Amino acid sequence: MAIKRPFFSYHMPNYTFPGTENDRLFDRVVELAQSAEKAGFDMVTVMDHFYQIGAVGREEEPMLEGYSTLAALATQTHRVLLGTMVTGVTYRNPAMLAKTVTTLDIISKGRAVLGLGAAWNDVEHAGYGFEFPPIGEREGRLEEALTIAKLMFTEERPSFTGRYYQIDRAWNNPRPVTPGGPRIMVGGGGEKRTLRTAARFADITNWFGGVEEASAKLPILARHCESVGRDPSEITKTVGLSIAVAESEADKAALLGRIPADKRPLASVVGVRQGVDIVGRFLDAGFDGLMFRNLFVRTPEDVARVGELIAAVRKEGVPA
Repeated sequence: MAIKRPFFSYHMPNYTFPGTENDRLFDRVVELAQSAEKAGFDMVTVMDHFYQIGAVGREEEPMLEGYSTLAALATQTHRVLLGTMVTGVTYRNPAMLAKTVTTLDIISKGRAVLGLGAAWNDVEHAGYGFEFPPIGEREGRLEEALTIAKLMFTEERPSFTGRYYQIDRAWNNPRPVTPGGPRIMVGGGGEKRTLRTAARFADITNWFGGVEEASAKLPILARHCESVGRDPSEITKTVGLSIAVAESEADKAALLGRIPADKRPLASVVGVRQGVDIVGRFLDAGFDGLMFRNLFVRTPEDVARVGELIAAVRKEGVPA
């Protein structure tokens, strides 16, 4: 029986490192990204937000601009894919975004991922003066933005006229390193429109929720794929997971001690064997991989322990 290789991503939504001055902050980010690469992760992602989001911390906590961070990380890593998780469609002109991601693809020698979603954080839209239209319009903008990005990745002088965006024989030179352009990741599990858009454009999807909640979307994505004539196996389907690995009670206590008290109820700290079982349930349900967040996996040692979990999952294998 063929065995498929599970896909694992390390997500960095948090740049709060107590005792770290601003001129050393990016050094910590590099340290974590390099640790993730060494631990066997396939991809490293950062947020594309300008304020910290409530699920992670206080809005005034540090937040680095995503694409500047990724470009710098491209020079400090060698193997992992690099992308945002995910860019809000309302934040950037889509042609400019395609140019930015193409540049990242060149800097990284073919490791760029265009992560895009319909956007949701109204607070930072208001703060930065970004238009925040209703969700129906944002979904329409997402579809048009991905259309433009794909055209600019694959055609020399594409034009497009949509309801929200237009390009006119747009140059995107130099061309992407990745054949066909950087991989596209569509974030979000909206069943009527986001998953339909993912069926058309996505190489990777990411959703949230437990096994039952998340896996209920798999047949919906499959139906959308069927409607556009696409094989759903072409899409790497992932779920965000907030767990950390600790093999001793002392390690668990130390890890929990680094997590703000109000976030500790969200922390799931497990041993490698228990972690393998958790990941296995998602893989058995039909997912291709998981994305771990550094809300709880905050040090190179934490990342290395998750690497032990990844190695154990890959050793056992998952039937294709």
